[in-house]
Amino acid sequence: MNSLLKNLGLIIFLCGVVCLCVYYFSVPSNGLLVSSLVLEFVGILAYIIINKRLD
Repeated sequence: MNSLLKNLGLIIFLCGVVCLCVYYFSVPSNGLLVSSLVLEFVGILAYIIINKRLD
């Protein structure tokens, strides 16, 4: 469980990357761009904060 928690930020970041891929290969909409931006920003912050607290 601890290893999943350490990688939670990366998982959220990858969800943002998947949103960008969906945007690129399907019908473009600003909602996908905004959601990918939010997911990537939250993923980076979560990765930094969680790994500081666990170490």
